[in-house]
Amino acid sequence: MDGTLAELDVDWRVVEEDVAAVYEAAGVDPKGRDLWGLLEDARDHGLFESVNAEIADHEQAGARRSRRLPLADEVGTLDRPVGVCSLNCSDACDIALERHGLAKHVSTVVGRDTVGTWKPDPEPLLAAVAALGVDPADAVFVGDSERDELTAERAGTAFVFETRR
Repeated sequence: MDGTLAELDVDWRVVEEDVAAVYEAAGVDPKGRDLWGLLEDARDHGLFESVNAEIADHEQAGARRSRRLPLADEVGTLDRPVGVCSLNCSDACDIALERHGLAKHVSTVVGRDTVGTWKPDPEPLLAAVAALGVDPADAVFVGDSERDELTAERAGTAFVFETRR
């Protein structure tokens, strides 16, 4: 989603600061971890729900202000099922898809809050592919990061690196 079909208007530095504040309010030192490290470690500190909600609030607001990317123009022309597998929360994905007129072309959305793990674990991508009724070997995952590429490799799908912005 973010970086392929739309670019969410999120200041990730501010998100990281707000998540660090959640840690600090709980008396846990957030230093030495980036945003995704803070999310990954949040369960160990009983902070997962609060941290995930903080990130999701920023993502949803950013989805409302998101910018449509060139690849989005191709989604409606495809003759195959399309799904979204994103590290963003599913609500932010849904908001961006609606905002840019893509929801009618996307059959399933798997965000970081849909299954128990997130990319680069293959589970989210495999869940999206399964929901589409496609064999992983017949699927193509389009992404914009090394994390996406690793996810595709682990899930046994083809991968296309999207660089148009």
